Amino acid sequence: MGQPKVMGEPRVVVRRSLPSEPAVRGSASLFLTEAERQGVRAGRRMLYVGPEPAPEHVAAGLRVEPGTPVLARRKLLLAGDVPVRVATSFLRLDLFADTSLCEPGFLAPSLQTRIEELGHRFGRAEEHLVARPPRGDEAATLEVDRGEWVVQIVRASYSAEDLPIHVLETVCAASRHVFDIVQVSGADEF
Repeated sequence: MGQPKVMGEPRVVVRRSLPSEPAVRGSASLFLTEAERQGVRAGRRMLYVGPEPAPEHVAAGLRVEPGTPVLARRKLLLAGDVPVRVATSFLRLDLFADTSLCEPGFLAPSLQTRIEELGHRFGRAEEHLVARPPRGDEAATLEVDRGEWVVQIVRASYSAEDLPIHVLETVCAASRHVFDIVQVSGADEF
């Protein structure tokens, strides 16, 4: 982890558990907590906070029409000085316009805490993972090599009343990640 690139090996590798452990998911920053556990020097930079049209996969998770303006909170996550993920939180403007969630910069103590302070309690989530070529400026932002793919994880979170309140899209440089899939005990057999 975090070692220099050696003939064909990635410059840095970080782990991402699916699904995220509740203690990690509820922390101030999922990425900072994960990186600390792995001994990786983590950093993050806010890239954008504001409205933008909902892409089709985000619209489906938020149960709005594609192109509907939603609040986007986009940040770049770094391991050492290497960009490894772009994470974008999407929120419905009909629920969160003119709230503290629209403030620029990182929210303290966390986005999840701010959502709960606005009266929305977590009920369930659905997570989808897809490997694909980078789109738009993803290759440049993540500094991936020509032909390298990304892994897109889309997590749609719903309130206890089944109201869609948050979609998190994380685009990861594929060669810089290992995804640990955790199975809950008692849920299945070998």
